Amino acid sequence: MPSTVPISHLLSDVWFDRPKVEEEEYKYEVYMAKQRGACGSGVAEQIAQARQKIHQTLQGSDTGVSGNDSGKVDAIRSENDDLRKLVNTLVERMNAMEARLSKLESGSKETAVQPSKTEIEQKSESDDDVDDMDFFASDSEEDDEYEKIKQKRLAEYAEKKSKKPAVIAKSSILLDVKPWDDQTDMGEVERLVRNISTDGLKWAASKLVEVAFGIKKLQINCIVEDDKVGTDFLEEEITRHEDHVQSVDIVAFNKI
Repeated sequence: MPSTVPISHLLSDVWFDRPKVEEEEYKYEVYMAKQRGACGSGVAEQIAQARQKIHQTLQGSDTGVSGNDSGKVDAIRSENDDLRKLVNTLVERMNAMEARLSKLESGSKETAVQPSKTEIEQKSESDDDVDDMDFFASDSEEDDEYEKIKQKRLAEYAEKKSKKPAVIAKSSILLDVKPWDDQTDMGEVERLVRNISTDGLKWAASKLVEVAFGIKKLQINCIVEDDKVGTDFLEEEITRHEDHVQSVDIVAFNKI
């Protein structure tokens, strides 16, 4: 007599062998028909219905899916095995590190280095030597040498500075010299202006500029040293020729 194993268990064990599934299902249905007292065409009909259900189930699930599921199961098992090995390796390493750390801590406490009597005596002697030293005492020879070097460098710096030409501050000044009227001889005005001479003053280009009603003014440029010549000096010297000059204006003043 066949065993009364549920059909779901039979399918889970022999799912990959379709003929075997159909055979076991057939045996199961015959057994159940006999148990219920069925006979003849009734048993055959029930068996046919059961076989049709199994056939439909197998067609719907497709044998290719079982192969893929098998591959996935194998991959998961392989991954689990790798993870298990990795965890075991990490646990072993942690245990080894803890053991080594515990050993080092216990060893450092037991083997703490204590200074010997000889080392203590030597340290005491070196401390006494340091105490005997006078850090504020001056060495006359070193002081003399330092002073010589200092004086030498100062002399070199002074010599270098004396050879360097001094920068002379200069400015360019543009003046407007205005006459009284159109009868003023502007050539004479320019001559009088250029005759003004002093250290640090140099006259440059000039020109006559039309003002109005035939009156012209003299526009003249000069270069001056700032420390020697100022604008007040120029105005005073030019307006001193009062017969020819009415006024003097500073048009432009630029540092050179």
